[in-house]
Amino acid sequence: MEDPGTSALRTAVILDRYPLWLSAVARVLNAVDVDVVGSTTASDDALTLVEQNQPDLLVCDPAAANGDSTVATYFQRVEQRSAETKIVALAASRAPADIDAALEAGAVAYVIKSADPVDLASVIRQSFQKSLFLTTANYVPRTAAANGKNGKQPTDSGLTPREREILSLVAEGYSNAQLARMLWVTEQTVKFHLSNIYRKLAVTNRTEASRWAQLHGLVSTVAQEA
Repeated sequence: MEDPGTSALRTAVILDRYPLWLSAVARVLNAVDVDVVGSTTASDDALTLVEQNQPDLLVCDPAAANGDSTVATYFQRVEQRSAETKIVALAASRAPADIDAALEAGAVAYVIKSADPVDLASVIRQSFQKSLFLTTANYVPRTAAANGKNGKQPTDSGLTPREREILSLVAEGYSNAQLARMLWVTEQTVKFHLSNIYRKLAVTNRTEASRWAQLHGLVSTVAQEA
């Protein structure tokens, strides 16, 4: 039995359309003590590598994964081959629809390729943490939202789990700088998520967004009374 006081080296597989990115991402992973056990530009080969190595992580460009299938279909195929493998999407697209598609399909994070390598390293570290800020008091699963919470009327906001997390923290009074430190991302990333939240909720600022969160049960009773 493994000594609980020691931790085995994490492992990862990388999928990207361009060999240069495979090398660049491998360097970031190695810097945070993640061993790259395989990398490829072919989506089918990535599935084989995942099945053979059962890695902790798949860093994947959704555009490379698509082929003749959707992102959701491909990520499902990854899960079928290695249920414990987490997926981090590393993509060039900033389109909200693409971001939502990757997160809804099961990616634990979505990183824009123009991000600083330090941000990617932080995301990699965070992907191995258990629910850093997704507490039951602050997070409303889609199933709960569908039925309403605390007597509130159900609403289909279209927010991703990450956006719900950020919105609940904003409603509790945290600044962008505080959110960036909490979530291990840059303030620019926080602003990017907030712009998507405002668009989906049809609001124009954090005050209106916070009010929406309170009305729809995304803020804990303790936070509201504090």
